[in-house]
Amino acid sequence: MIEWVNALVQGILLGGLYALFAAGLSLIFGVMRLVNIAHGDLIVLAAYIGLSTTMILGVHPFIALLIVMPVMATIGYALQRGLLNHALGDDILPPLLVTFGLSVIIQNALLEGYSADPQKLNGGAIETASISLGGLAVGILPLLTFAIAVAVIAVLQWVFYSTGLGRGFRAVSDNQEIAQLMGLNKAHVFGLAMALALGVTAIAGILLGVRTSFDPAIGGGRLIFGFEAVIIGGLGSLWGTLAGGVILGVAQTLGAKIDPGWQLLAGHVAFLVVLALRPNGLFPRVEH
Repeated sequence: MIEWVNALVQGILLGGLYALFAAGLSLIFGVMRLVNIAHGDLIVLAAYIGLSTTMILGVHPFIALLIVMPVMATIGYALQRGLLNHALGDDILPPLLVTFGLSVIIQNALLEGYSADPQKLNGGAIETASISLGGLAVGILPLLTFAIAVAVIAVLQWVFYSTGLGRGFRAVSDNQEIAQLMGLNKAHVFGLAMALALGVTAIAGILLGVRTSFDPAIGGGRLIFGFEAVIIGGLGSLWGTLAGGVILGVAQTLGAKIDPGWQLLAGHVAFLVVLALRPNGLFPRVEH
């Protein structure tokens, strides 16, 4: 019995990482209805920027975040203003094609720059440290990851609903033309949304790199986990994204407990079941 409880706890904590994968996707979909196929590769890019930062400066990956976050945010703003804004419109196909091409470019650039060899960020003692909770040994890193995910989503929720920037996000999301007439620069607001999303992606990339090894080809898998968490939770719902990540993580760890080969399959089955029963997700965003 304790083994099943342990699998459940590990799944909940794993859900925190998946929620971080998904938070940026949820934000940019909520603001500009953009489905970013390159999101997983941007997570991996953040991990590689973190790797270079730790190697050059000799700092801990968590300290490297102070550099990686503004770098990724700048990349996000530049990408949105210079490329993605030109693809946005009534047709969803151009953004899909552009972000797919961006995904291919990022993968090949990382392959050229870092080779296909797996890399890992050295988190030190925190990687193996654990605490005992009622007979369960719970890792400090998964606990920290989950706490960071909750904090990040809480901050995003606050920004979205309690700040002037958030009002700008909601205005352009609800009606771009009226928002423009009221003096909002749609292109700038979209750029800020992507900058914020990729700032979160930087956190996800660093935590991914500390938790496990990574290589240029793993972006697609991270994208799928992020999409599934977003859709399970409900499109545009930030707290729903956390719930979706937890459901996905629990399904994977319980599936792996039944049979190690069922880990990914169980997550996909949970996604399909939720999609069949609640096509809009469990906690869809309510339009005001």
